[in-house]
Amino acid sequence: MKVLLVEDDAALAEALGEALTDAGVLVEQAATGGEADFLVRTERYDAVILDLGLPDGDGSRWLAEWREDAIELPVLVLTARTRWSDKAAGFSAGADDYVTKPFETAEVLFRLHALVRRSHGHAHPLLRIGELAFDTHTGSVTLAGRPVSLTAQESRLLAYLAHAAPRVVSRSELAEHVYDRDHEPDSNVIDVQISRLRRKLGATCIETRRGRGYRLVDGDAAS
Repeated sequence: MKVLLVEDDAALAEALGEALTDAGVLVEQAATGGEADFLVRTERYDAVILDLGLPDGDGSRWLAEWREDAIELPVLVLTARTRWSDKAAGFSAGADDYVTKPFETAEVLFRLHALVRRSHGHAHPLLRIGELAFDTHTGSVTLAGRPVSLTAQESRLLAYLAHAAPRVVSRSELAEHVYDRDHEPDSNVIDVQISRLRRKLGATCIETRRGRGYRLVDGDAAS
């Protein structure tokens, strides 16, 4: 999961960014609405965490502009404003969820996972593809009931494929959603990591569609 954190409080942004990174989330940051607006329009994210009190304007104004321009990625509003009128303004602008400060990082993480999961059409936090199960809350993976150990990068790659399944995901889409924009890999790096996942999950679990990309499938059904 690749998330844009829009927060002008440097200490809070650093602490939350580190906590989310430790939980396996790829986090990029913006301190102003203008910077966030540029990134949202030029990069690909799975969700945005948006503060309302930004130095260059209310976050809800930027959000309303995104929605008017059909930018539909999930947005979690994170703010110290607790009045119902403020919450109503955020939801009216197009927010998908709302968390007030102070907050528990675990709650932000759970809500993020729920937003991203639902944006892909999944209601249940446990994603199953054949005997493979991916827990979106904990990031744990099991195959036929047995735990599978993955690196952080392998876990992010599998998570994106699992959310997208059974859709075919192109290499460019994987690069945009799984890797930092300053360290986007070439196709060979993605091929190597897909190969490592196949060794851990089974050779037929990830299908290659030549010229199109990859698709997570039921390994037994594919064999």
